[in-house]
Amino acid sequence: MRLNRILLSTVLVMVALVVQVSVFARLHLPGAVPDLLLLVVVGLGLVYGHTAGALVGFGAGLLADLAPPADHATGRYALVLCVVGYLVGLAKPESGQLRSATLPMVVVAGAAVVSTLLYAGVGALVGDTAARHVGLTGLVFTAALYDLLLAPFTVPVIMALARRTAGDALTGDGTPVTATATDGGYGRMSGGSFRVSTGGFRGGLRNAFRGGRGGSLGGRRSGGMLTSVRKPGRVKGIKGVKGMKGVKRL
Repeated sequence: MRLNRILLSTVLVMVALVVQVSVFARLHLPGAVPDLLLLVVVGLGLVYGHTAGALVGFGAGLLADLAPPADHATGRYALVLCVVGYLVGLAKPESGQLRSATLPMVVVAGAAVVSTLLYAGVGALVGDTAARHVGLTGLVFTAALYDLLLAPFTVPVIMALARRTAGDALTGDGTPVTATATDGGYGRMSGGSFRVSTGGFRGGLRNAFRGGRGGSLGGRRSGGMLTSVRKPGRVKGIKGVKGMKGVKRL
């Protein structure tokens, strides 16, 4: 992940965790609790993809496991959100643009159901039977309902913020570069300077070879890279070493 993605994800996760613990956990709603961290993971996963979604989900779940008043085993919710973030990232459109609001809402409902079932399943493996006493069906229904009611106010905002950092490539001086559809793989590295230098190099070679056809290697044009090299003329009266000796006696 790039630095701007990490910073945005960290800020969103921290804000969601504070609101989750200080506001939603104290509402005492029937059944489950609205899961704002899950919505953050869903929004980022739909934009960044499955790898970033899994990383963000693991980090968000681990913070939720450590934040008070957590009463479950550490790493339990980290595992749940990591799996959910990966699965949500698989639903990312290839073009990166969502044409309707149906897909995010379906993904939110599916993520709420999967996270609740997976959380209860992991709890059963470690000996936590709280879901049985509350009722697993009621937890799944209320979790999906609360998240669907909260999603229209949070997921579009999260995705809009994530899109601003989704396609930014950084140059050597740290400035973002936006490449056009015709840019190659190297066009994003120097922001066009690579293409300009390549064109100058090709132009110099072209002029050099054109000049070579006329009898000189570099050509007589000012844009050539190589200058013309002429053979030195032979001096009359000097032949090889003997001629040089004659010059020394002079």
